[in-house]
Amino acid sequence: MFLTRLFISFLAARIGSRTTDHKATHVVLAVCLAVGIIFSSPLKAQVSVETLEEPDQPWQIEADEVGYDDVTKQYIAKGNVTIKKRDISLTADFIRFDSQSMTAVAIGNVVMTVAGDILVGNSIEINLVSETGTIYQGSIFLKESHFYIKGDKLKKIGKDTYVAEKASISTCDGEPPAWRITGRNLKITIEGFGTVKHGTMWARKVPVLYSPYLVFPTKRKRQSGFLFPKFGSSDRKGFRYIQPFFWAISDNTDATFFWDHMDSRGEKFGAEYRYLLSRESKGTVMFDYLNDKEIDEGTGDSSEKFGFADDNALRPNSDRYWFRMKVDQELPYDFSGKLDLDIVSDQDYLSEFREGITGFDQAEEYFSGTFGRGFNDYTDRVRKNLLNIQRRWSGYQLNVSAEYFDDVVLRRQSDIDPTLQKLPLVEFDLSRKRIFESPFYIDLDSEYVYFFRKDGQTGHRTDILPRFYAPVRVRNYFTFEPSVGVRDTLWYLDKLEDKRFEGDRIHHRLIPDVSADVLTEVFNVYNFRFGRIDKIKHTLRPQAVYSFTPHVDQSDLPFFDDTDRIAEENLLTYSLTQTLISRSIAKKAAGTEKTQKKQTKQNELPEYDYNQFLRFKLEQSYDIKKALDDEPRPFSSVAGRLDFVPFRYFSLEATAKWSPYDNDLPEHNVAATLSDGRGDRLVVEHRYSKDQNESIYFDTSIKLSERLRIYGDYEHNLLDDIRIRSSVGVLYSSQCWSIDMRYVDEISDQRYVFAITLVGLGQVRRSFQGRIIGNPFGGF
Repeated sequence: MFLTRLFISFLAARIGSRTTDHKATHVVLAVCLAVGIIFSSPLKAQVSVETLEEPDQPWQIEADEVGYDDVTKQYIAKGNVTIKKRDISLTADFIRFDSQSMTAVAIGNVVMTVAGDILVGNSIEINLVSETGTIYQGSIFLKESHFYIKGDKLKKIGKDTYVAEKASISTCDGEPPAWRITGRNLKITIEGFGTVKHGTMWARKVPVLYSPYLVFPTKRKRQSGFLFPKFGSSDRKGFRYIQPFFWAISDNTDATFFWDHMDSRGEKFGAEYRYLLSRESKGTVMFDYLNDKEIDEGTGDSSEKFGFADDNALRPNSDRYWFRMKVDQELPYDFSGKLDLDIVSDQDYLSEFREGITGFDQAEEYFSGTFGRGFNDYTDRVRKNLLNIQRRWSGYQLNVSAEYFDDVVLRRQSDIDPTLQKLPLVEFDLSRKRIFESPFYIDLDSEYVYFFRKDGQTGHRTDILPRFYAPVRVRNYFTFEPSVGVRDTLWYLDKLEDKRFEGDRIHHRLIPDVSADVLTEVFNVYNFRFGRIDKIKHTLRPQAVYSFTPHVDQSDLPFFDDTDRIAEENLLTYSLTQTLISRSIAKKAAGTEKTQKKQTKQNELPEYDYNQFLRFKLEQSYDIKKALDDEPRPFSSVAGRLDFVPFRYFSLEATAKWSPYDNDLPEHNVAATLSDGRGDRLVVEHRYSKDQNESIYFDTSIKLSERLRIYGDYEHNLLDDIRIRSSVGVLYSSQCWSIDMRYVDEISDQRYVFAITLVGLGQVRRSFQGRIIGNPFGGF
């Protein structure tokens, strides 16, 4: 520093002694003065400290001043001190660092970061190897779990363990936090639990809950613990309290247990177990049980209060349950297996417990999303159970299944059960393949099934249906594809319940059929400038399909299902399908006109997005058989379907049938969805079937602000002028908590639902193929 100033003074003196131009002298002096100021600014000292543990990864010390004490073998750094190595960084006004014991004492504006976690305090004593020590007047922020820990004296006694005499915890940003827990003798272990004595939960500055001893999970991943309860009240069930408990058994298995208290009905208990071995191997089991205080025995008010008007069966049982299970499993030699179980106690159970965390709707959504298959409708008294083994080759498929159909009413209330079971069902299918080098193609559907029932006729059936195709392309005008199929069916009856079949166990049937398909397609491309859209393609696709199946007397054949009765057919079906497809320049490629001209000049084709925004199909059939037999109305109704998505936030779906004889619409349905970029949504649906039903349905969700949303739905039976369902709810979501309040009014029940979620203490997160699995952070 001194030499720099001396050199500048000398240079200025020499220049001044050789010139008489005072202005030039002043300029030179000013420049010299600036250079002197710049080069005389203090530079930070930097020191690399090698350690025995990792000599190739030294600790870097940077400060305004760095000294070394030979007596204590310590580095002493003052002023804007930083010690760092890899993802560990410690900054302070003053740091004393012992390279032998790897301990540091930092004082003044202390900030330490470790893999995203942040420790802030007035001072800290820490071992940089074990990452243990004490923070005074400080706070700790755990990034992955978004946990804040604050206290006068916080001790880190292990890599993932913290203790404090007096402290507070929260997952909320800002001061004061929206919620926090304070107490004494706090101990927290990451990927474990936290405990605190004399714990108090605060809503901002107001205490709302006290516990002499509080336990809460502090895991960054899924963890065991009580989830936040749900509250509600309804006419049928009274006051309702649902308390879930989540058990994170391992990284790929977990379980959830439910206690559902209903004042008017009793205690319902439930459990759920899930495992995930791979994308193809996973399983889920759910079970609920209720010893119901009320039954529907058809007397007094029991049917009105505890039955359902849309079924004619009573419910005399009080033991009520629902067991459901789905499994996907990889098997050796490229086989795969599926298991579906759906066993319910009575025909009313799924209607009565349709909503909620153990209800039918949530189970249907989860199983459909995770396994790609759901359940029979909640009103269906016959429940399907399935075991399937499958093997696929290129163009071939083998399925071996056992299908068991459980008629809940007959099982409960009858000694006779004629429900038909398929034990087993074997299917072998061949997808359409060319026959060697010929112009002909073939496909095959075949099955073997053993029909079993507790009461009634049983037997075996083999059904084989090969089909041969001879497609012809007439230049670019149209495609003509005739085909011939031959259905060969064989029965063997092992249990002769029908007197017609006495002494005749074997039966055979052979039915041919003929089909012809004529198809063409014409299109035109129009220039259309609107926004990023530059072209629209309009396509017309007329098609006619003729199908003929001769009359074959089947009255003396066994009958198990519809395959045993193939109806005579002489039918012509014709349709016209129109589509509109827009082409638009992709957003990342769309730029200024200058940019597009530059791409053209460089022979670079821009990237395009294609969107089929309209599809409209009309279809009608002419029954030639009816016309030849002088039967009335050989023409079917004209069926139409419209799918219209003109832009991202609007869609319209409509179906309708028009009768050419009555000149009316005996059936039509229309559904429209309107949304926006904020997250608002409106769904309107109208359904009509002549003399059967007519209803209208609304579903809306409105985002009033970033945190507040109102939602609701409404369904009305217009034919009978009856309100089927209405609901309204309010959802307030903050950074670290949310509250959801909802009222639902149905024909058979009215209920209130109330739920609070504290992020970190009761939040429900998604994992395991996107399923809601439980609380990843919190419990109480």
